[in-house]
Amino acid sequence: MQGYCVKCRAKREMKGAKAITMKNSRPATQGVCPVCNTKMFKIGKA
Repeated sequence: MQGYCVKCRAKREMKGAKAITMKNSRPATQGVCPVCNTKMFKIGKA
């Protein structure tokens, strides 16, 4: 799953991506940037 890293300012493949559900019941994916280890977040189905 690809996501946008705000710190690197680039699209990267998420490391340790897992599907979560937000408070408003929408699906999302959360992971970590493989380069800088910053949290990444993408709204929508995985």
